[in-house]
Amino acid sequence: FCKAVTPSKARALASLFFEKHFFSGWGIRTLSSLEKRYNPLSYHNGSVWPHDNALIAFGLSLYGFKEEALKILKALFEASTFFKLHRIPELFCGFERRTNEGPTHYPVACHPQAWSAGAVFLILQGCLGLSFEGNEIYFKHPMLPRFIDELWVKDLAVKRGVIDLYLRRYGDDVVVNVIKKEGEVKILVEK
Repeated sequence: FCKAVTPSKARALASLFFEKHFFSGWGIRTLSSLEKRYNPLSYHNGSVWPHDNALIAFGLSLYGFKEEALKILKALFEASTFFKLHRIPELFCGFERRTNEGPTHYPVACHPQAWSAGAVFLILQGCLGLSFEGNEIYFKHPMLPRFIDELWVKDLAVKRGVIDLYLRRYGDDVVVNVIKKEGEVKILVEK
């Protein structure tokens, strides 16, 4: 998520993370199911951590792998439908996704968990290519998943300004509309 690897290594990781032994269908496991110490019931040896998945998705988006980031967002959203009030827990077990069943709850996971609740925002930031510099807001090749047609961002504080935005997905394109702007805030969208 901090662009620590070369683009070729990022490409290899983007491919590897979505192979069946890493991607459970609910997210990316902490350890491949091919490893000897893999245990989908363990805390760190094969479980799925939404927080880690957010960092992976954001990092992938920095290298241009937004489709992969969207896949993680979709998996975590679908997992959230099996938790009360869509509250994503700290982690869940890394069992392979099965039809008509939700992710297996990790018995002592914090639920809700603050960093899991914040995971969706980091993934969205990556998918939208959203960054800030001074009073400028940048959207670099913004994308939204198929299950989100529109997104409202209200009272976003940027330096000495505040802005409300309405984002709308049209196929693979995302249009950014300024609804309200107070102060000197600039929006730059790179398609």
